[in-house]
Amino acid sequence: MHHVFRYVRCSLAPLPTLIKTTTFQWRAMATHTGRTYNDAIDALNSLQTPYAIIEARRKAGIRPDATSIAEMRVYLRRIGYSSSDLHRLNILHVAGTKGKGSTCAFTASILSHYQHTHGVPQRIGLFTSPHLIAVRERIRLNGVPLSEELFARYFFEVWDRLGEAEEREGPMVVDERLGVPTPPRPIYARYLTLMSYHVFIQMGVDAAVYETGIGGEYDATNIVDRPLASGISTLGIDHVFALGDTVEKIAWHKAGIMKPGSAAFTIEQVPGAAQVLQERANDKGVFLKVLDVDPRLEGVKIRPDALFQKKNASLGVALAETALQKLDPNFKPNAAALSKEFVDGLEQVVWRGRCEVKPEGPIIWHIDGAHTVDSLKMATRWFAGECATKSGLKALIFNQQGREEAVHFLEGMLTALKTHGQGDSDAFEHVIFCTNVTHAETGYKRDFVNYQYDPEAIKALTAQHGFAKKWADLDPKANVTVMPTIEDAINHVRGLGASVGEGQTVQALITGSLHLVGGALAILEGADAL
Repeated sequence: MHHVFRYVRCSLAPLPTLIKTTTFQWRAMATHTGRTYNDAIDALNSLQTPYAIIEARRKAGIRPDATSIAEMRVYLRRIGYSSSDLHRLNILHVAGTKGKGSTCAFTASILSHYQHTHGVPQRIGLFTSPHLIAVRERIRLNGVPLSEELFARYFFEVWDRLGEAEEREGPMVVDERLGVPTPPRPIYARYLTLMSYHVFIQMGVDAAVYETGIGGEYDATNIVDRPLASGISTLGIDHVFALGDTVEKIAWHKAGIMKPGSAAFTIEQVPGAAQVLQERANDKGVFLKVLDVDPRLEGVKIRPDALFQKKNASLGVALAETALQKLDPNFKPNAAALSKEFVDGLEQVVWRGRCEVKPEGPIIWHIDGAHTVDSLKMATRWFAGECATKSGLKALIFNQQGREEAVHFLEGMLTALKTHGQGDSDAFEHVIFCTNVTHAETGYKRDFVNYQYDPEAIKALTAQHGFAKKWADLDPKANVTVMPTIEDAINHVRGLGASVGEGQTVQALITGSLHLVGGALAILEGADAL
């Protein structure tokens, strides 16, 4: 057994030190001082819920509920809008456990290609989470992340409006159970959702694709009363504390985005989830259309060429067709074939950090964010398929921070690799577990700062040691290494690449948390946003 714990020098200062401010200071200062993009991100980070509070809420059994929606509606009113103002955005609302981001990307890409030819929609909004490199990636106009200047401008417009409303109206108490006023500004993800509505309305967006954050029923994006259509991608087990520990409980939450008078689509689900979705649709008076893989995808180059992605593409096609039927009187879906705009939208979609292959000298990086046991199995099968005809060392970089159950995901990955024709003699020779800290010397990039995880556990590499022990038990032949940062992990694999002979390669898979994937792409590409 080769079980190596290697420590590389790095800066792991307490997280508040990394942005050189405190929550109190930023809540007070952001209204009066800097107005740059970095100022906006520092102020936004002050709205994160600290780990200690998250743990206290968890122990007290406090979960998202209808109060979350009531609060968002008050915040929306305080920045000058009502729910009816959101109707002009023609929102396509997508929930799911796996594939919701890909579905949103397919939908927006189809609309974009149609726009280039027909001028409709006039302006397309896309709201997704999480970001990979820069927070501004979450809010896109016509496929492009908001510029730093526009992000800062709209961020502080919302910030100021909420502050002025608090001064004018006084504190609001929405949740009587807590007995304390609701904060004047919502927490991190809800603030960005609120800001996206402001941006899209101000910029004249007439088609907006929204990805839910967690669940659906009580998600911050679910204050829209009349979406143009809703779509639910594949359901599975995830976010158990907030959504429940069975697929049926999770399906109940996801089904919350379906609204009377709006089209609703889903794809094939496991029986328990399918039944709950249908029951909730019946209760809401919604006709839920269950889509098979669209036969018009025959001959269309969907990447990766896998059933799960064709299901996501089929859902994206249905949502885009629904939008265009309203927005363009001349649009008529062709039941026999997809138009060139649809084909181009599907084939040319850009959705970074998912099934990406990046050659770098002798190293072939395979990058795929995956956060559930099922999606990690899919990522590993995809990697195995990509490597099936290639020789060379195989290396894995993995992390899932703050999720105790993630240690049990590893066995599924190893099994997926072996059952895809990669036997014991051809598994991962090198396995590296690291934190989501980006750089060895400077720590987190501003956009990656995350207060929601235990800083002491990060500093002690607690999760990473747990992963390493588990993998060593599963595969005693593997060289298992623990690294404190993403940069260290990547450099470790680069060292492997430097040691192979001429013409040989290292096939490397980076998977797990999207925060890991985003940090890796930032290092590999030196990019500021994707």
